[in-house]
Amino acid sequence: MEISYPPRIQLARLPTPLQPLDRITEKFSTPHGGPRIWVKRDDLTETAMSGNKLRKLEFVAGQAVAQGCDTLITCGGVQSNHCRTTALVGARLGMRVQLILRGELDGIPDGNLLVDQLAGASTAFYPPRQYFEELPELFSHWQEFYAQRGHKAFPIPTGASDGLGIWGYIAASEELLADCSARGFVPEHIVCATGSGGTQAGLTLGCQLLASTARVTGYAVCDNADYFQSKVRADVRHWSALTKSDIDENTLNINVNADYIGPGYALAEEPVYRAIADIASLEGLLLDPVYTGKAFLGCCRSSTGAVTETVKTWYSCIPAVNSDCSRTGKSSLFFCEWGYYCSTVAEAANLRSKLQQ
Repeated sequence: MEISYPPRIQLARLPTPLQPLDRITEKFSTPHGGPRIWVKRDDLTETAMSGNKLRKLEFVAGQAVAQGCDTLITCGGVQSNHCRTTALVGARLGMRVQLILRGELDGIPDGNLLVDQLAGASTAFYPPRQYFEELPELFSHWQEFYAQRGHKAFPIPTGASDGLGIWGYIAASEELLADCSARGFVPEHIVCATGSGGTQAGLTLGCQLLASTARVTGYAVCDNADYFQSKVRADVRHWSALTKSDIDENTLNINVNADYIGPGYALAEEPVYRAIADIASLEGLLLDPVYTGKAFLGCCRSSTGAVTETVKTWYSCIPAVNSDCSRTGKSSLFFCEWGYYCSTVAEAANLRSKLQQ
């Protein structure tokens, strides 16, 4: 079907590359009859604003401008990728940005927080308990704060994950399927990390709208499978209300794997760091330990092939889907939503220590 998109401001460098991971495939998948593995490089949507958030913010910013807003308000952790991207988007568009941050300022700003401030965003810090309990009231407070000063603020939820933000990955689904067709294959399995649910919701709905048979699986990096099942449905329900489209939630094929969260959000164990090291050395691709590292590890471990000594450091078994590209023309595809970088000296030291173990 032809999809009619709402207002959008072009911010990302699209289409992002679709890249085969042939050395990963040859070493870990082919020996077990597995698929050819590809990666959609959404870590290359831009430079400073790279990652999956930018696709969503194209539509969010488009709506904000259409409504005559001059200020963006959003929320997240002190080192939030989404907040950093929003701060830079606001700077590019000449809009004020107010960040509601979970946590406290500890010492000199670094990492994403430093970028937030360089981009001119205003920051307000709240203890985690207050943040979670009072987030709607905090948004209302800051909207009123700017209204009293003659400004009109547009609120953006966590990760820009709602019925508006998921347009970014509905559009990405269309881009991806066109990429795959041009390369001569049909994706059978699409994998992404899921931390606020919007990317998975957009990919799931996009594939359904475009009549794709690809199965979308989100690997949770926080919360649990039930939460993301509900969150994806809520985002699609919101999208349906905004667009006045009739979508039967019961027809959505929502797949969530919460087995690789590890100790918790932003906490990774040794197999995740090994996964990051292996794919970096084999493919020159940098994953991160919060999102993509966990999703890629889970993708590779979640099939039913035999475990061998050569792969059990982080690939219990490689086939992400039960198909072989050379025989069926189908393949599995991994969304690289965020490339790895060390945001602080402490994080860099932690990565080195993990890899030296």
